[in-house]
Amino acid sequence: MEQPLTGVRVVDFGQFIAAPAAGAALADMGADVIKVEPVGGESARQIGVYGQAMVRAYNTRKRSLAVDLRAPDGQAVAQRLVRGADIVLQNLRTGVMETFGLGPADVRAVNPGVVYGSVSGFGRHGPSRDRPGFDIAAQAESGLMSVTGEAGRDPQRVGVPVVDAAAGHVLAEAVLGAYIGRLRFGTGRDVEVSLLDVAIHLQATTWGEYFLTGQVPERKGNGQPTVAPAADVVHTADGAIVLSAYTPTHFTKLCALVGRPDLADDPRFGTNPDRVAHRAALLAELAPAFRDLTSEKALDMLVGNGIVAGAINSYAQVVTHPDVRASGTFVDVVGDNAEPYTVVRSPWRDGVDEAPSPTPAPRVGRHTREIMTELGYPAPEIGDLVRRGVVRAGEE
Repeated sequence: MEQPLTGVRVVDFGQFIAAPAAGAALADMGADVIKVEPVGGESARQIGVYGQAMVRAYNTRKRSLAVDLRAPDGQAVAQRLVRGADIVLQNLRTGVMETFGLGPADVRAVNPGVVYGSVSGFGRHGPSRDRPGFDIAAQAESGLMSVTGEAGRDPQRVGVPVVDAAAGHVLAEAVLGAYIGRLRFGTGRDVEVSLLDVAIHLQATTWGEYFLTGQVPERKGNGQPTVAPAADVVHTADGAIVLSAYTPTHFTKLCALVGRPDLADDPRFGTNPDRVAHRAALLAELAPAFRDLTSEKALDMLVGNGIVAGAINSYAQVVTHPDVRASGTFVDVVGDNAEPYTVVRSPWRDGVDEAPSPTPAPRVGRHTREIMTELGYPAPEIGDLVRRGVVRAGEE
C-alpha cells in the first residue's frame, strides 16, 4: 500500500528542531522531503553531541541538498526547487527567507498552490517578531516555567525541549490541514506557528483553570495542585512510582489495597479538598505500604485494581521496557560512514502497515547531484557550481 504522502514534495529549510521535526513527520508519511542546508551544514551540525543528536533525530528519511543561499546562483537553485514543491517549511529568523527571494510571497508568485509553513519564536506580528526563537525562552515567557518545580524554589524548565518538539508536531498538523484544503479547494496558504503560542497551548487546562478561578497557578512540585493523591511520587524498595487515586471510589480502593481502610474515614482525608490540604500527611501515611514492595509489585497491585500508576523509569530502564520493545520504538540504523546508531521511531501506526522504519540522517549534500539532476541541471553545470562552492555534493 502506498504511504499517505507518497508523491508529495516537501522542501525543508529548517534548522535545529521545530521545522525539521515537522519535515520528519511528513517524511514518515511518505513525502519526499528535501533538506536544504548551507554548504557547511545546518547550525545543529556545529554544536557537538547534542546537535548531532538533533540531526539524527529529525532528519531521518530526508534527502540533503547543500547550497549557499547567500550566492545568487545558490538562490537560483533553491528558487527552482520550490517551484515544484507542495509544501515549504522554514524556521529562520523573520525576514531571512525574504533576503534569499524565498519568502512566502516570493514562492507563491511562482508556485501559487504551495503550502508555506513557518515557525517563529514569538509570532510574526507583535513587538518580538524579530527575536530569535528558542525553546527555553518560550518555556519562560509562556508561564510554563512558573508552574514547574518545587514551591519556594527557583522555577525549572521541563527537562527536554518540549516546546520545540511540540511545535514540530503542530506545524506538521497545520500544513497537512492546509494541504488537504488545497486538494479540496485548489488554493495554497501560509501557515504560521510560534513557540510562544505552542507553549501556552500545551498548558490549556491550567489556563482554563486560571480563567475559571482567577487564581494564579503556583509551583507545587509533584502532585496536581487541586486533586490528591494525583501525580504524587511514592518510593518503593527499588525506585519510585507515581500514582493517582483522587476520585472517592479510587481513594477508598487504594486505602483498602494498602491495608489502611481507616484512612478513607480519617477526617483529614474525607474529601478531595481535605486531601489536597493534607497532602504531605496523606503521603506519609501511605509510604510504609510501599517501602518493601518493588516498583513492579506495587504496579501489579495498583494497576490490576484500576488505580492509575506508573514506574518512574530511567532512560536505561525505558530501553528495556517490554511495551517499548514490543512497539519497536528504538531502531538501529547504519549511517553514511558505516557507523551504527539508534534512533527513535515515529510514534504512530496507521492500522494497515507499520510506520516506516527510519533511515540515517543524510550527510551534508548527500543528494545534491541527484536533486539538481531532477531539477534539470546538466552535469557540467552541477560540477561548476560544486567547484565554485555554490553547492556541495556529499562525495566531496
